[in-house]
Amino acid sequence: MTATATDIDRAADVLRAGGLVALPTETVYGLGANAEDPVAVARIFQVKGRPPSHPLIVHIAAADQLDDWVEEVPATARLLAERFWPGPLTLVLRRGRRVPLEATGGLETVAVRVPDHPVALALLSAFGGGVTAPSANRFGSVSPTTADHVRAELGDAVDFVLEGGSCQVGVESTIVDVTGEMPSILRPGGVTREDLEAVLGHPVAVPSTSGVRVPGQHPSHYAPRARVVLVEPEKVVAEAEFAQEAGHQVGVFLPPCLADAAVKAHAVVALPGSLDAYAQGLYGFLRELDQQGCDLIVASLPVEEGLGLAVANRLRRAAGPRPSA
Repeated sequence: MTATATDIDRAADVLRAGGLVALPTETVYGLGANAEDPVAVARIFQVKGRPPSHPLIVHIAAADQLDDWVEEVPATARLLAERFWPGPLTLVLRRGRRVPLEATGGLETVAVRVPDHPVALALLSAFGGGVTAPSANRFGSVSPTTADHVRAELGDAVDFVLEGGSCQVGVESTIVDVTGEMPSILRPGGVTREDLEAVLGHPVAVPSTSGVRVPGQHPSHYAPRARVVLVEPEKVVAEAEFAQEAGHQVGVFLPPCLADAAVKAHAVVALPGSLDAYAQGLYGFLRELDQQGCDLIVASLPVEEGLGLAVANRLRRAAGPRPSA
């Protein structure tokens, strides 16, 4: 099931009226508002419970619109946009005058991308402007990859939900800072470091910290209700069984290298061998173990190459320190 032309027109009207629309992208479902409407943008933060200093991504319909939203477009940014848009790549550039500070967390930089999903592109075209759209979930929790995930978590707080099926990439976009002399990856995502390096012709850094605030940098993010514990692959079974015997309801991410292992646990997810499939299913796997009543999830990090870098990033954030009650 996917959105109809009538649905698209209705969603565009909701955006023009200052409302919120959940829209599918190739990465995750986004919670969209008119990027030029500070009041509508502020409502995103309210609905998500998101700190106002945490910047949003502006989604546009095509690469040739980039100049309308930023102060200038360096040659590196132009090259990356031409190669990877539409697609799961976000570029951080100097903010143009059309972008209110409410959308950038008060920064003079703005994150921009063109999503690779027919429903999202149809909405952006019908609306005729930019749409700020962080993931359509409560701040810090597991990102939604189906319209049902959005409805279950946000309910009536969203004015309209566009159907677009399951997200094909499954993890958020790669965020690349192109404001300096050398681009750097601020958040690994659906475009791999290897892909970027092949186009640019040189290594691309992935700094552990950055002075540029972007989505997904909080210590705890993408987190299920269950606590996530990361161990070495060969220790997954022993750690899970120890925790189960200690009284936890344990969920296990069983890596492919242990596919034939028997595990005494409350619930087990046998992970796919493909990193693409792992990335696409990651948030669904976390939600599944939450729904089965697990209070602890034992997992290991994949090899950090290709999409494995993005999956490892999300698991580390999911396992990060939770806010104090």
